[in-house]
Amino acid sequence: MKQHLQTLFYRAIAQLKAMGDIPQDIVGDIRLERTRDTRHGDFACNAAMIWAKKGHKRPRDLALLIRDQLPTDDAIAKVEIAGPGFINVFLTPFAYHALIDDILTTKEAFGRSQIGAGQSVMIEFVSANPTGPLHVGHGRGAAYGAALANLLMAVGSKVHKEYYVNDAGRQMDILATSVWLRYLELCGETVTFPSNGYQGDYVWDIAADLHRRYAEDLRQSAETVFENIPPDVDEGGDKELHIDALIKRSQALLGEESYRLFFQKGLEIILENIRRDLEQFGVTYDEWFSESSLNTNNTIVRAIDQLKAAGHTYEQEGALWFRSSAFGDEKDRVVIRENGQFTYFASDMAYHLNKLERGFDHLINIWGADHHGYVPRIKAVMTALGASAHRLTFLLVQFATLYRGKERLQMSTRSGEFVTLRELREEVGRDAARFFYIQRKSEQHLNFDLELAKSQSNDNPVYYIQYAYARICSVFRLMREKNQVCSHNKAMLKRLGNPHEQALMVTLSRYPEVIEMAAHAYEPHQLTYYLRDLAQDFHTFYDTHKILIDDNELRDARLSLIAACQQVLRNGLTIIGVSTPEVM
Repeated sequence: MKQHLQTLFYRAIAQLKAMGDIPQDIVGDIRLERTRDTRHGDFACNAAMIWAKKGHKRPRDLALLIRDQLPTDDAIAKVEIAGPGFINVFLTPFAYHALIDDILTTKEAFGRSQIGAGQSVMIEFVSANPTGPLHVGHGRGAAYGAALANLLMAVGSKVHKEYYVNDAGRQMDILATSVWLRYLELCGETVTFPSNGYQGDYVWDIAADLHRRYAEDLRQSAETVFENIPPDVDEGGDKELHIDALIKRSQALLGEESYRLFFQKGLEIILENIRRDLEQFGVTYDEWFSESSLNTNNTIVRAIDQLKAAGHTYEQEGALWFRSSAFGDEKDRVVIRENGQFTYFASDMAYHLNKLERGFDHLINIWGADHHGYVPRIKAVMTALGASAHRLTFLLVQFATLYRGKERLQMSTRSGEFVTLRELREEVGRDAARFFYIQRKSEQHLNFDLELAKSQSNDNPVYYIQYAYARICSVFRLMREKNQVCSHNKAMLKRLGNPHEQALMVTLSRYPEVIEMAAHAYEPHQLTYYLRDLAQDFHTFYDTHKILIDDNELRDARLSLIAACQQVLRNGLTIIGVSTPEVM
């Protein structure tokens, strides 16, 4: 509806230009907003006040000119000028009747648009280190990223979804060493497990798999492993020095080939579990991008060479530094350490060069809020590599805090005391988890109420919305049982006129606007609010008015109305990754 009215206003402006009443150089978007008070119409336009100065006219006079040139349209009942020059548009019932017909005709396509057509967007999200199962904090990023991708596709953008697999670096070495130490315990060795190792049950499972395959072929005595290793933190030492020394000892004792067995087995099993958990959560990717490939295909070297050639690096104390402070970062960053090894930042730098080389128009990184400090340095790299920083958007997601009753649950992947995404999904269901994760702005803190998510009450928003859909299904199911047939035609929709029917039609008309606004702002939560409003308007109508009545024309008009509501509920829930059960 809003788009249709904007088209009419553009025609009016074009006519005024052709008549010479306003200058040809008046350009800009025509903004129409829904009125808060329907006594002032359905929509209000402030174009006259914005363009009055350029048009060399008083706002109210320009508003009158625009009103007089608006094309006659069955959707417009009247147009009034209010205040200093607001143009208030009152719609006819026909406007909403035509909407019902449009929804039932276009079905899944209703609400979709082409405002993003021609734009390729790459969204990187979740990208959790493959050092343990996904926990409930990762779930929020997964639900948000998947819903955002669907939103952007709904407005015509070509979207590429990517998971960056951190399969190189120190954390993976800590995992490999943790697995080997558990393997040694299974061989009968008494091991003092490092405080900085990965301690979850999944580490035992990986070690047991290797023990079944290799028996004790890879065994070393605990005394040999821990000989002259710096003390751990509980012995007054440094936990980082302790684990790093254990990594080196593991690599030396096992040798490269055997060490890679523990490294690869940990990576493969955990990554496969991550992939499976995400798929069962309804989240899939177009590509799983390996960090290690950046080294094997020399992308890291090429990125550094490109920065060197542009004069953006310097050497100091044996290390190579990137002048990130020259591009807005708080300080310069090391890319090659004094020992010749690349830093984590060097890999991030190369990964973003790779993204740019793949030619995406826009890059979106969905990261946990704890990574906010990395944003300036990555933007600095983008600029230094010759790309506009505007091509990259960072969307930060606060981790969800999970409560079971009044107990706050811990989520530490090192200690193993965490609730996994799989456990959450099995307890509350995929639909509730997906919905609850995105019903707040991504940067806002989220307390996830397990009891509310499982409840079958009107206080549970996802249940309330799905129940509206199931109620509509029950009406049509009853129709079929009675061998009754609904006959839809535009003419009968004139019977829809009571306040509850009107309110439901107005809410239905908002759906395309909500999709575009949510996509533009990267805010899927706007859609959850809308679906709650739509469900509420439906329940109010359903609880107040009978649908299967003897008056066939009014019955069929109401059936068309709820069929349109059913379609929009399905369209919206599909975008946020929630199912539409026909029976509840």
